[in-house]
Amino acid sequence: MQTKIIQKGSVLIARPTLLTDVFHRSVVLLTDHSPNNGSIGFVLNKPLTHTVNDFLQDINSNAIVYEGGPVDQENIFYIHKRPDLISESEKITENLFWSGHFDDVKHALNNGYINDDEIRFYLGYSGWASEQLQTEIENNAWNINNELNFDFFDKWKVNLWKEQMKNLGGENLIWFNMPDNPMLN
Repeated sequence: MQTKIIQKGSVLIARPTLLTDVFHRSVVLLTDHSPNNGSIGFVLNKPLTHTVNDFLQDINSNAIVYEGGPVDQENIFYIHKRPDLISESEKITENLFWSGHFDDVKHALNNGYINDDEIRFYLGYSGWASEQLQTEIENNAWNINNELNFDFFDKWKVNLWKEQMKNLGGENLIWFNMPDNPMLN
């Protein structure tokens, strides 16, 4: 069996065997990975019904907040493409960053320097201990893609997971048209 490379910027596509609510049919972007310290990522395709302003009244933004994962759901996190405005941002890929000084985010949003299509907000994050994610991948819980093959800030259709499964091809096409809950079919 070929070992899948896990790295910062990898995209995880949940296999249908992952039935837990937050990871069922999810697409996750890894924002950090270390074999010794584990992995951090954010679920990309689970929008909530709340806006940033619902959680942070001092920020003038009606951007939708996404469910980032089951860890630390008391906090809001963000991925952006404006390290020029948000100091101490962490690089994920060439044009994608996460974290950085929150006061910079607040200032940039409140003054119109950052548009909603340049930053995404997440409630909580997804986290894995050392070797945990590698084990899940080896157990076929996740497909892994080391290329971000979609516009991160695009207004995704509800079917981002389906599109990713289709792009993977092969045996993944079996799951492409499978109903969300096959028991109801």
